[in-house]
Amino acid sequence: MLNEKLKRLCNVGLRGSTLASKFLLVFFLARLLSPAELGLFGLLSATIGYSLYILGFDFYTFSTREILKVPKSQRGSILKNQASIFLVLYIIALPLLSIVFIKGLLPWKYAAWFFTLVVLEHLTQELGRLLIAVSEQLAASIILFLRQGIWPILAVAAMSFSKDLRTLDFILAAWCIGATFALLLGVFILFRAGLSGWSAKVDWQWILRGLKVSSALLVATLAIRGVLTLDRYWVQSLSGFEVLGAYVLFISIGNALMSFLDAGVFSFVYPELIKAWHSRDIPKFRAELAKLAGQTTIVSALFFGIALLAIEPLLHWLGKDLYITYQSIFPWTLLATTLYGVGMIPHYALYAMGYDRSIIYSHLLSLPLFTASAWLSSNYSATLAVPISVCGTFLFILLWKSASLFLLRYEISSQNASNTAKA
Repeated sequence: MLNEKLKRLCNVGLRGSTLASKFLLVFFLARLLSPAELGLFGLLSATIGYSLYILGFDFYTFSTREILKVPKSQRGSILKNQASIFLVLYIIALPLLSIVFIKGLLPWKYAAWFFTLVVLEHLTQELGRLLIAVSEQLAASIILFLRQGIWPILAVAAMSFSKDLRTLDFILAAWCIGATFALLLGVFILFRAGLSGWSAKVDWQWILRGLKVSSALLVATLAIRGVLTLDRYWVQSLSGFEVLGAYVLFISIGNALMSFLDAGVFSFVYPELIKAWHSRDIPKFRAELAKLAGQTTIVSALFFGIALLAIEPLLHWLGKDLYITYQSIFPWTLLATTLYGVGMIPHYALYAMGYDRSIIYSHLLSLPLFTASAWLSSNYSATLAVPISVCGTFLFILLWKSASLFLLRYEISSQNASNTAKA
C-alpha cells in the first residue's frame, strides 16, 4: 500500500513539475529571446502540435480500448497493426506538411528541426498513451517529464549563463534531445514488458475498422485545434513576428489556466461523472456536475483576477517595451482561455452521457466561425482582430454546449415523467 501511495505521489509530482516547466518556459524565453524569435517558436510549436493529430489520426481512441481486450500474449500484434498504419500515415502526411515551408509560412532553415520534432513528439506521445492504458502511469509520467519537463529547465539555465546560446536553434536542439531520451526510455520499457504476438500478420481489416471509429472525432478535433493554430498564423500575417511574440506570451499565460484545470479539477471529477451516468445514479451525477461547475468557476475566476493584477509587473520584469505596448491583447486572450475552460463543464457532462454529436457539431462550426470573424474584424483592428475572434469562438462553443446540455436534460426529465405516469 505504501509503495502504491509513493508511486502515486511521484506521478503527481512529475506531472506537476512538467506543467510548471512548460508554464515558465515561455516567460524565460520572452526575457532571453527577441519577441520575433518567441513568435516564431510559438508558430513552430503550434504547427508541430497540430501535425500530431494528422500523423496519429486519433487512432489511439480505438487502439487503447482494443489492447485492453486482449491478453499480454497478443498485444504485440495490436502494436504491430498500429505501427503499420502510422507508417502509412507518415508516408502520406510528412510530404504534405512541407506545404508550410513551400508556401513561406515557416522559414526553410527550421524544416529539419520541424520534421524531427514532429516524429519524435508523435512517437513519444503514443508510447505515453500506451503505458497509461496498460496501467504504467508512473513510467508514462517519467517519459512526459523527459519530453516536456526537464529540457526547458536545463536549456533556460544554459541560456542564462551563456549569451551565445540564446538562439531558437539551441531551444529546438534541446527539445530534440529531451524527446529522444523520452523515446529511448519508452522503447526500453516496452521491450522489457515482454509483449508477444509480433509474428502475426498485419490485420488491415482491423486497421480500417479503427480508422472509421477514430475519424469521426478526428475531424472535430482538427477543427477546434485549427482555431488554436490558425490564430498564430493570422496574427503573424496581420502584424508580423514581433507582435506574434506578444500574442504567444499572452495566450501562453491564459493556457496555464487549462493546465491547472486539467490537473486539479477535470482529471478527478470527469471519471466520476462517467461512472455515475453509466450506473444510472442520477443524484450522484448531478452532484458531480455541480462539483465540476463550482470548482471550475472558482479556479477560473481566481486565475483571471490574479493574472490581471500580475501582468503589469511581469511585463516590466521582462524588460521588453514591445510587450507593454501590446498589453491590450492580454485581457482578450485571458478571457478566451477562461471561456474555453468554463466551456469544459457542459463538454464533460455531454461526454459522460455519451452525446458526442453536440460536441462534434460545435467544434466543426468553430473553425469557419473564427475564420469569418477574424476576416471581418481585421478591417477594424489588426492587433485585436484575432484575440477577439478567438474569444467569440469560445463563447459560441460554451453557449452551444450549454444549450445542448439543457435541452438534453429537459428531454430526459420529460421521458422520465412520461414513464412514471405510464407506470
